[in-house]
Amino acid sequence: MTSQSSFFPVFSRTLHLNAKSLEDIDSLGLTPQLEQMTKAFGSIPDEKIRYKQLLYMANQLKPMDPNLMTPENKVPGCLSTVYVECIPEKKMNDETGEEVTVMTYVGDSDGLLTKGLVALLIRGLSGCTPEQIQKVSPEFISVAKITQSLTPGRNNGFLNMLAVMKNKASKYIVTTDGLDDDDDDDDDGRDDKSLVSSSSSQEDEKESSSSSSGDDVTQQDDAIITSFEEKPGKPMYNEMMSSLLKLKPTQLLLEDNSDQHAGHAGSKGWEESGESHFQLTIVADAFEGLSLVKRHQLIYLVLGDTMQKIHALQIHAKAPSEV
Repeated sequence: MTSQSSFFPVFSRTLHLNAKSLEDIDSLGLTPQLEQMTKAFGSIPDEKIRYKQLLYMANQLKPMDPNLMTPENKVPGCLSTVYVECIPEKKMNDETGEEVTVMTYVGDSDGLLTKGLVALLIRGLSGCTPEQIQKVSPEFISVAKITQSLTPGRNNGFLNMLAVMKNKASKYIVTTDGLDDDDDDDDDGRDDKSLVSSSSSQEDEKESSSSSSGDDVTQQDDAIITSFEEKPGKPMYNEMMSSLLKLKPTQLLLEDNSDQHAGHAGSKGWEESGESHFQLTIVADAFEGLSLVKRHQLIYLVLGDTMQKIHALQIHAKAPSEV
């Protein structure tokens, strides 16, 4: 087995994860390689060292065949240009003696940090069966603390990368008959919705303990929120709330957690007004039938230029039927 330290030439130490982290990892459906890397990343106390490790992994990634850099292999919704492809391979299962299909991924990106994320996913998913890959939850990136190094745009790109890689692998799952393109799209939708449902169940208690819409919004009789009370000295908060009203939400709560991340490097919002980190809880008809990724994309689109000033935005977006 590959040693833990081989993942981290930049930083090597004994791993110490608390019980909660280990419990979270067990519930994420990770492959053995991905679990090992998640534990290793999560053990690093310094965000800068995690960032450097991703850059190291990017530099170690084998070049992708230019012939594979086609529109079909391009990952949508990424700030950088990203390509991924998988090659199926037959091998014998050592435990059962049966022949199984495992996936080998290749990929590349013109953005160095994004390329590091590609390398992490390639290393974590290659050599696994399509069934194993489908079980992986994107929440592992939070347990690994990698989200602390990502802007909302890059976090969205990561979700898209994993979704594309799972979609490619799903075509090799043994089913009654082959699936056409429409079936593949439906499978992706079900997978994303299950992630939303799982995330929702974890947040229900937190949301029910506070006012879902807060005291600074006004609702019409039909429950659609139409206005909010502006906060003095909080221009980003006010801009975000004003933009989010375009989604006609029935519940809207935007929390400013910037004081917990004072002076975070790279945040234009912090430099301008001391605003950088937000947590959003929103319920709107606009999310009905949309996958987790598409809900986030819709919010990013509505927020527009304000997104460029935000360092981190944690989103809990639901349709009314899910509340």
